[in-house]
Amino acid sequence: MMHIQKNEKKRIVIIGAGFAGLRLARKLMKTEYEILLIDKYNFHQFQPLFYQVASAGLDPGSISFPLRKIFKHSHNVSIRLCEAKEIDTQNNTLLTTIGKIDYDYLVMAQGTDTNYFGMSSIYEKALSMKSTPEALQIRNTLLNNLEEALVTDDVEDRVALMNIAIVGGGATGVELAGALSEMRKYVLPHDYPELDFRTMNIYLIEASSSILSSMSSHAQSKAIQYLKKLNIEVMLDTVVKDYDGQFVYIKNQKIACRTFIWAAGVTVNKVKGINETCLIKNNRIKTDRFNLVEGHDSIFAIGDAAYMAEPKFPNGHPQVAQVAIQQADNLANNLKRKLLNKELQEFTYKDLGSMATVGRNLAVVDLKHFNISGFFAWLFWLFVHLMAIVGVKNKLFIFINWVINYFTLDQSLRLIINTPNKTKKK
Repeated sequence: MMHIQKNEKKRIVIIGAGFAGLRLARKLMKTEYEILLIDKYNFHQFQPLFYQVASAGLDPGSISFPLRKIFKHSHNVSIRLCEAKEIDTQNNTLLTTIGKIDYDYLVMAQGTDTNYFGMSSIYEKALSMKSTPEALQIRNTLLNNLEEALVTDDVEDRVALMNIAIVGGGATGVELAGALSEMRKYVLPHDYPELDFRTMNIYLIEASSSILSSMSSHAQSKAIQYLKKLNIEVMLDTVVKDYDGQFVYIKNQKIACRTFIWAAGVTVNKVKGINETCLIKNNRIKTDRFNLVEGHDSIFAIGDAAYMAEPKFPNGHPQVAQVAIQQADNLANNLKRKLLNKELQEFTYKDLGSMATVGRNLAVVDLKHFNISGFFAWLFWLFVHLMAIVGVKNKLFIFINWVINYFTLDQSLRLIINTPNKTKKK
């Protein structure tokens, strides 16, 4: 195990290359700091479009951007592939899977992982969508199940192989349900003419009384309307009890289903060493208005990992990309001010609105003073997400793909890419 020791410059170690971590590292390029960005992947992932990878609408390479390419002209940013394990706050050292890393400032931007709420069977058998590989796994499972449905003689088994259940009525669940419904209508009947897709059910299961809980009542009602238009069975006030790989158990009912996707909650990836009193529900880390972790003088938390109360958000900020980006900007500016011994500025979140797409020409957008829905909301959603993608080439590829998919009603990425089990021949 190696030990990455500090040099003469002050070192900032950033855990995670998501929206918050990547933004912070880019903002601190060409400063007097030495930046060390660590992540278990060597690429940045554009999480809002995972659902399009899962539904065969986009190539995973279009929404993933190599970290070393982003920083190839930077002389003060280094990348290491590893996972953070424990923080030694006494010695300002981070223990990782590749060894120890010394730091002057540590920034926790590790984001979140799927929260299974302690249900071990669901953890073992459900599909999740918090990374590009997991999105690909959903695509593989869906297509493999359809291939199996073609060759089974059991009618009930065929229906179960075709059915899809998605748990969680947030933006992830809603957008994935809409995309899979359109795939069911426009794409799959041509690929599998032997199957009757009128028997294929898509369930969106939500434990609370509404979907898109962080959005306006207008957006919620419109989204429900759009989902029903797409023939998606929305089940509100419905708690999933268990999943055994064959059936989803809810209340006094069970649903036969082989593609079961869990998008019902998130939890922050915990790193040992942080004062336990700083952790609240789902392991979010309490910070002050400067994103400094309570009880620590050199550790910051930003993005989904951070819990910061401010007057307009007494219960913390929503775990969305805009919060992560704005907190990264403010922290970068404050770290630059530290070099000049200038006064630091508190963080204030500027809510730019929220949005979700339900399907082709169907979206809901909440802005500061008004709400829009339908076709124009869908165009707005497309523009905002396209502009947020890293890299001109990626933007171009995604735009071309969207245009082709829109006019041809087809997706050309229905590939089953399973990792082979390599065995040596005798």
